[in-house]
This record gives sequence, C-alpha cells and structure tokens, in this order.
Amino acid sequence: MTARARATRETSAGGVVFRAPAGGDPLFLLIRDSYRNWGFPKGHLENEELPEAAALREVREETGLVGLELRGEIETIDWYFRFRGRLIHKVCHFYLMETSAAETSPQRAEGITACRWMPITQALETISYANAKAVLERAHAMVGAALARR
Repeated sequence: MTARARATRETSAGGVVFRAPAGGDPLFLLIRDSYRNWGFPKGHLENEELPEAAALREVREETGLVGLELRGEIETIDWYFRFRGRLIHKVCHFYLMETSAAETSPQRAEGITACRWMPITQALETISYANAKAVLERAHAMVGAALARR
C-alpha cells in the first residue's frame, strides 16, 4: 500500500466571494490565516452537511459577511500535506458567492487575522497558494460572464 493510499482524507468547502460596486470592477475577498498566508474562507463539513451548505456557513463564520448568495460551483481541488506526522489528503469544494455587503469581521478565534476586498489583479498577486490562484482565475471568468448577462 502506498503512502498516499494510507492518507487520511479530509473534506472541506469554501467560497470565493465577490461584490460588484455600482460602476466599478468586481472585488474579491481574501482572508489572511494564522500563518500569514492569504486565501479563501473554508472549513470542514460537519456531520451530513452538503458541501454547498458548509461553504456558506464557513464563509459567514470566518468573515462575518451576511447576504451571501451562491452563484455556482467553481471547482474541487485536492492536495496532500503532513500534519503532526500524519499524511492528509485534503479535498476542498469551492463555490462562487456574491454579496452586496462590504463590512467584514475576521473570525480571530479561528486564526483569521484579516479580510480584504481586492480587484482581481491585486488578489492574484496577493494570494499565497498556487492552487487557490487557479480557483480565483476560474471564479473571475465566472463573474465576468455573470456580470455580462446583467
């Protein structure tokens, strides 16, 4: 049995949140975690929770945002990492979400140290993880298509 076959699987869900100010380009929300890395709000599914419900709950909890509307699934990514000597296979479902709210409240108890709205260029430069950058690029394309239909 390979090491990867013995990995513990963890399933999470999260959101790429955007808001579209009147007359302006869309802004995307990034959070800074306790390791000082920038990414998206996400977390583990609880009990029999569906990924969409977990994503909305985690975004609300970690950012304090209200009025979130699910706009579709972006993609599911996975990666391997070691935590306390164990190999973890993390699978994360990402969803596109929209809000008109601008005010955030980082969930400091969970290690979220900042929430920032950024235009796409700045968000792509700021995001810490390569796989999250690809998710953001896909989300941006989805937002562009959605806004063009309005």
